[in-house]
Amino acid sequence: MTMKNFYKIVCVFALLMSVTATTYAGNPDRQGEAGASELLLNPWARSAGLHSMTTASVSGVEAMRLNIAGLGRIESRELNISNTRLFEGSTVKLNALGYAQKMGNSAFGFSLVAVDFGDIPVTTVGQPDGTGATFSPSFIHLGFGYSYTYDNKISVGFLFRTVSESTADVSAFGFALDAGVQYVSGEKDNFRLGISLRNVGSPMKFNGQGLSFQTSNPEGNTDFPLTIEQRAEDFELPSVLNIGISYDFYFAEKVMLRAVSNFTSNAFSRDQVGAGAELYINDMFVLRGGYKKDFGSSGSSLNNVYSGVSGGASIELPFNESGKNKLAIDYAYRATNPFRGTHNFSVRFLF
Repeated sequence: MTMKNFYKIVCVFALLMSVTATTYAGNPDRQGEAGASELLLNPWARSAGLHSMTTASVSGVEAMRLNIAGLGRIESRELNISNTRLFEGSTVKLNALGYAQKMGNSAFGFSLVAVDFGDIPVTTVGQPDGTGATFSPSFIHLGFGYSYTYDNKISVGFLFRTVSESTADVSAFGFALDAGVQYVSGEKDNFRLGISLRNVGSPMKFNGQGLSFQTSNPEGNTDFPLTIEQRAEDFELPSVLNIGISYDFYFAEKVMLRAVSNFTSNAFSRDQVGAGAELYINDMFVLRGGYKKDFGSSGSSLNNVYSGVSGGASIELPFNESGKNKLAIDYAYRATNPFRGTHNFSVRFLF
């Protein structure tokens, strides 16, 4: 395949993503109509420290949440384990496990993300203060991704993700597709451009015994029980289009500043734009921060939960003589509205 033909394929690919997203995107009047909103949550601390605005520069396991095209931009293999304290004060947590492996110009990966709601008291009409029992919903995403990098300049990728939401007697299942492209240019790969389209998939619908109830015969003299089943409405997945750029500034041999900017077009809420920066020191320490803002008129009922400031840090420590195998610890904080922010903790193994 020639470089010219590959550029044509990428341009058509990007155009198709833009057209698809335009069909659904940027309508705050549809806010609240989508389901499976946990698909918009980012469990990985490195990218969360920049408010998930690393569409152009994300790599490895984290790319399977933001831009699958960056999956292969690692040297060999990566294992990522993460815990997130969502919306401080809500007791909800987000746990994630991901693995990525590069094989030549291709890369494969999988990710498992689960929401931990804790123990929720069971209440009924007759016992509104609780029955003494508890339950915990099960929200699980399992994703399988693939990306291909051409001449270290252009990466494309696709990801298939299953979405499962259930309690003991009600459940819904669906699938989502992600697609993305990254372009790298410059003497030291300074300039990066990324486009990703996420969460395009099947409508979901809840089914199960929890949607039925028993009542007595409303007509006639014969008294016998009836089971009434309620039909749940289908709901769409929260499709998102991201367009991002980044540029690296080198001040010394091992000091680099990466500036990022990102535009997010949400299908079921207000669009967002933001910018941030990462400071890399001595190939070991990284400090990052960003700011994200909603488009349109303000209003507490229309604001996205993640807006405002974000920040984080990383430390990467080699654990062999060659320095290729590393242990990395990441932390991130994101302001939320409402609640008291979200804290992300991740441990990465690069080997």
